[in-house]
Amino acid sequence: MDSPPSPPPHPIPLSPKPPLTPPQIVQTVISVLTSDKPSLASLSPLIPHLTPPLLHSILSSETLASRPLTLLSFFTWARSHLNPTQTLIPSLLALLSSLFSHNKFPDAKSLLLNFISSDRGHHLHRTLLLPARPHPSKALLDTAVGAYCQFGNPQLAVLIFKKMKRLRLQPKLLTCITLLNSLVKYPSSNRVLLCKDVFNDAVMLGVTPNTNMFNILINGYCLENRFKDALELLSKMGEYECLPDRVTYNTILDALSKKGQLSEVRDLLADMKDRGLLPNRNTYNILVCGYCRMGWLREAAQVIELMTQNNLLPDVWTYNMLINGFCHDGRIEEALKLRDEMENLKLLPDVVTFNTLINGCYKSKNSSNAFKLIAEMKEKGVEPNVVTHNIIIKSYCKEAKMDEASISVRKMVERGFSPDSVTYNTLIDGYCKIGNFGEAFKIMNEMGGRGLKMDIVTLNSFLHTLCRERKIEEAYELLSSVSKRGYIVDEVSYGTLIMGYFEDGNVDRAMKLWDEMKAKAIIPSVVTYNSLIGGLCKSGKMEQAITKLNELLENGLVPDETTYNTIIRGYCWGGYVEKAFQFHNKMVENSFKPGIFTCNILLHGLCKEGMLEKALTLFNTWISKGRVLDAVTYNTLITAQCREGRLEDALGLVVEMEVKKLGPDGYTYNVIIGALIEAGRNKEAEELMEKRAEMGKSSDPSLPLDKGRDMVTCEILEKSDSSSLAYSEQICKLCSEGKYRGAMRIFGELTQKGVAIDKSTYITLMKGLVKRRKPITKAV
Repeated sequence: MDSPPSPPPHPIPLSPKPPLTPPQIVQTVISVLTSDKPSLASLSPLIPHLTPPLLHSILSSETLASRPLTLLSFFTWARSHLNPTQTLIPSLLALLSSLFSHNKFPDAKSLLLNFISSDRGHHLHRTLLLPARPHPSKALLDTAVGAYCQFGNPQLAVLIFKKMKRLRLQPKLLTCITLLNSLVKYPSSNRVLLCKDVFNDAVMLGVTPNTNMFNILINGYCLENRFKDALELLSKMGEYECLPDRVTYNTILDALSKKGQLSEVRDLLADMKDRGLLPNRNTYNILVCGYCRMGWLREAAQVIELMTQNNLLPDVWTYNMLINGFCHDGRIEEALKLRDEMENLKLLPDVVTFNTLINGCYKSKNSSNAFKLIAEMKEKGVEPNVVTHNIIIKSYCKEAKMDEASISVRKMVERGFSPDSVTYNTLIDGYCKIGNFGEAFKIMNEMGGRGLKMDIVTLNSFLHTLCRERKIEEAYELLSSVSKRGYIVDEVSYGTLIMGYFEDGNVDRAMKLWDEMKAKAIIPSVVTYNSLIGGLCKSGKMEQAITKLNELLENGLVPDETTYNTIIRGYCWGGYVEKAFQFHNKMVENSFKPGIFTCNILLHGLCKEGMLEKALTLFNTWISKGRVLDAVTYNTLITAQCREGRLEDALGLVVEMEVKKLGPDGYTYNVIIGALIEAGRNKEAEELMEKRAEMGKSSDPSLPLDKGRDMVTCEILEKSDSSSLAYSEQICKLCSEGKYRGAMRIFGELTQKGVAIDKSTYITLMKGLVKRRKPITKAV
């Protein structure tokens, strides 16, 4: 029986005199390896004379042909003394041949993986693809496909698979599944096309596909939102005598629900039941997730009831989805009750539960509850994770509290968590929003320096910055070029630019970009449609907006509250209040559930058109129905009443606001004080101003943020002189030529001298980082 050699306590002395000839060296090694107790250490004196050709002769020896594991040990020992790697390929192939002939497939694959890991230049891969004879064996090529996939190089595996096709060698079913799975996960724009080719080639070579192969390809289509192709493939499974399983259906159901195509979800669910496949917990969870995404919380709760009726108890994931739905809808108290309900069912809330609730509290501007939940996590032994820290950092960035965000990052590191791409992208976006491009650039460069590649989120954030700075054409040029650098451009990228063109008043370019997105088979979601519809409404193109709404419906998407509110607001902007109400009533008939935002839009529309009495009637109707009203509702009516000289009525509403603890706020005070002064009631106006000062009310809540932004800009302008402007121009010129290192050298010199550059130059440097997807300088 073949067993690997083990070194004896004392090596066998070899002192050949005179020096051995190559045939003698080969024979000596063979003698040692075939001895009862072979010792590799005893071969050490031969190392200076052991060349790759001699190694190949030994491994090809007929004497050792029946000892594959001995040869493997010898090759491993010899390889540690011989360089470079590529010279050992003939020996490797000889050894692999021996291993395969003795059915040592795991050892062969392990050897291949080990060799590939050190073969930086892919010399083995090129050797396997050479047309030289004899051709590599089927076993070698088949194993090599799996090895390259396991090593994360499916694109190299495909080329070997193509060689198998040329040689008409049938791959194993497992090899095909491994290759398809690896390709689907690989970040490439043509991954599904390659998967389809591999699938067809495998069938042509005689491989009988199974359900798993179909499921992988269907998942690939779903990842690219190609639902029609996924459904067609589902229908073709029967042609190959394959039956779809729950994984097949759940994959498509999940993808459709994430895009809000709930009518297709219902049809597919019915088809699933017709085939005798009962939904499992995963199926129900997908439905809960889909309904929650659309804000249909009642329907989501009904799904949970249905689960229970079918003897499937909801799990932590189910509750987490429902809690997320309530948090997204701003219904934090109900979300917290669900957490209590979980505990009653002996389901322990996990870190996702707490993160969802904490995020919901921050979104609702209830930071005190968020801090309580963080403390509760520790009490219950639920450790915060990177996501927890990122939520806190994001909340500070949203409020433009960048100093607090930076402190949170430091605390995150102190607690043993490394900032990830989400952390950096959040900070970059936060600094860009307040106009501090110098700090944004620093963070962006540091991100790459820590080995984190800039991803589509970084790109989209920067595209948004360019659009906000009215650099729309630069944004478009960047969008058009980045796909060559590994970015997979998505609907958010296009949606950002479409909105940029609308904001710039360029409706034609916005629509052209929309058509370009559709031509690239990038399927827009409800969010992207909302951006387009909103842009058309603001441009006064209501007919086109309605056309796009119908297109949204035809594509199986479900409009959300934003969609309807955008159309209603568009009508109100255009002075078509009656049409706004007609559309509102029609949508209510179609199960639309208007919220306070919708009510405020309609109320503002009536007041804007001077229909104060109708506005008051609507307001009183809402109160009688128990509708929740907010400060905006009252401020809208107060403003309208003051405009029409009905000051006493307005003051009555201010009192009502106070009773309901909805205000008054800075806006209310400004309106009332202005109306009192206009009415000649200066003493009352002064008293109200004093009251506002005592309460610490700001006349403009956004002032601190604007002031901060102006201070950043002013600081740059104050330090910018003619020489710094010249340097800025030089930096921009070098960047345009792709000479980013030269640009960074000048930037470094300026920084050391304390000379500031303008924000446009920072944006140019940031653009360079995004294009390169790596830092220009090493992280400190």
